[in-house]
Amino acid sequence: MPIEICTIGGYTQTGGNSVAIKVGDEVVILDMGLNMENYIRYTEDREDISAKSYKELLKAGAVPDYNFINDWKDKVLAIVPSHAHLDHCGAIPFAAGLFPNVPIICTPYTIEVLKGTLEDDRIKIPNQLIPLNANSTYQLSKNITLEFIHVTHSIPHTVIVVLHTPEGKVMYANDYKFDRQPTLGKVPNFERLEELGKEGIKVLIIECLYAEEHRKMPSESVAKQMLKEVMLGTNSQGKAMIVTTFSSHIARLKSIIEMGKKLNRKIVFLGRSLAKYIKAAEDLGLVNFKQEVEIVSYRDKIEKVLRKIMKEGKDKYLIVCTGHQGEPKAILSRMAREEHDFRFEEGDIIVFSCSVIPVQLNRDNRNRLESNLHSKNVRIFKDVHVSGHAAREDHRELLELIKPQAVIPAHAGGEKAKELADLATKMGFKKVFLMEDGKKVVLK
Repeated sequence: MPIEICTIGGYTQTGGNSVAIKVGDEVVILDMGLNMENYIRYTEDREDISAKSYKELLKAGAVPDYNFINDWKDKVLAIVPSHAHLDHCGAIPFAAGLFPNVPIICTPYTIEVLKGTLEDDRIKIPNQLIPLNANSTYQLSKNITLEFIHVTHSIPHTVIVVLHTPEGKVMYANDYKFDRQPTLGKVPNFERLEELGKEGIKVLIIECLYAEEHRKMPSESVAKQMLKEVMLGTNSQGKAMIVTTFSSHIARLKSIIEMGKKLNRKIVFLGRSLAKYIKAAEDLGLVNFKQEVEIVSYRDKIEKVLRKIMKEGKDKYLIVCTGHQGEPKAILSRMAREEHDFRFEEGDIIVFSCSVIPVQLNRDNRNRLESNLHSKNVRIFKDVHVSGHAAREDHRELLELIKPQAVIPAHAGGEKAKELADLATKMGFKKVFLMEDGKKVVLK
């Protein structure tokens, strides 16, 4: 009885991550993500998910194509997103209904984000949501056991997923980082990874987003130090200070709050997506930002807050807002276009604590925003950031720990996958499969 794998999305291009694992007459779907570039282009809405049908999003190339597994649909046991980023779980509101009797099993934070999205957008899905903690197991059937292994990433409760089957173990490491000095949460569970390596792994499906970067990815504590140098080491007296970052990056937001307090500025968070991800973290007791910051999500209230800031003095506040990719509808872009009662002045400080996600739409949006901001003679600090993804040497470490029989690069197509394949081949791994969306591989 072989293990059959269908790489549904995220293998030809970056985004829309999803893969189906079939063992005998049982199938598990890992991740159900949006292709963010196609989704944003289609909906013109970066702030959040807006209700659309699966059929129209599929036509736009924004969701994984489950027609690839039409003959497997009645065999699916579970949908298992590895974490709460939209390119891994954002298609669930639209696609989970294709498998109506199938539970969605994920970490508590991922559950909370999903609940918030479904509630905000008044979307109902028929699937049961089952929380499973990191470093725990769940019996899917007589033959398949699901295991979550804690790992660090740029969002809480990210896990490496392992499927234990009679034919061997399938490991899914699609978004991970080996951060030994995290600023929120624990270090990765290296002990369990080492044990699994000794037990034997049939196949490792592994992200390859930064496989071409010959380095170890720096710790989140490095990003915190970078923020400290910019925010505390720059003369901001009499000037506005605005920071924008990924709304889901709770660890980064925690560091930004810490710096804001040291500056003795009142801290305000502006934007719907910030409010959504923070609420999920607070509901689980991961953080308690509400005691330290004002969180405002709706436009009329944002308008009032910005008016108040202009009246009381911009240098009394630290503004944290959405818009790090230059999204036209996000708060920072609206402020730059003077759609709010806020005016930039020469010397105001804007910190982009992020990288530009390397797709053309984002590059164009950011260039437009930065050009607009430069025309106002503000000071811009870019790339105050470290990634939450593994780089080449982290991949080497995981491959050495796990020693899988086969390797499948994921989360990026073409050249990125070849870089990971090159590394694995040079390390002596004989079975490395370069996949495309909709292709199947059989492992005997």
